[in-house]
Amino acid sequence: MEGPLALSRAIDRLNEFIGKWISWLILVSILVSAINAVVRKTFNVSSNAWLELQWYLFGAAFLLAAAYTLRQNEHIRIDIVYGMWSRRVQHWIDLLGHILFLMPFTILMVYYLVPYVLLSYRSGEMSTNAGGLIIWPAKAMLLIGFVLLLLQGISEIIKKIAVMRGLIDDPNPFVSAHEQAELEAKALAGEVRS
Repeated sequence: MEGPLALSRAIDRLNEFIGKWISWLILVSILVSAINAVVRKTFNVSSNAWLELQWYLFGAAFLLAAAYTLRQNEHIRIDIVYGMWSRRVQHWIDLLGHILFLMPFTILMVYYLVPYVLLSYRSGEMSTNAGGLIIWPAKAMLLIGFVLLLLQGISEIIKKIAVMRGLIDDPNPFVSAHEQAELEAKALAGEVRS
């Protein structure tokens, strides 16, 4: 199991690196938006390229950070239902969810996005808006985002199996929303006393 765990660690490092650096795209998107607004209001000059650029940047941040979000175990789940079960059952729910839902969906998306992106790239597809940008980079972000999510799904499956077999500690021990609130309250109380 050491080979798959090494692969899992490599995937985790890749998505951790990308997730941390991609967050800067949000700042760049905000700056582009602010500059565009100032130029538009001050000089009465506007460009669709600037609007599309901020959409591309925000979309890229969202798509490329999806795998990082899964890596951090920050995806949405219904804690009220999930928290009713033992940790062993929660591991099974996660494992089956990854295998039966996440993996088929990401594989299907990658399968359909490859020709979609290639066609856009080969044709030099441009925005239909006057002064708009080329479209294939935005479509490529879709593909890259789903490839990263697919890889992270593989990593999560490997880790989940290793945790269930007792080979590694649980990297994301479950803490219910109620327990999390109690921990935050204790930490806040400790800060207030200091």
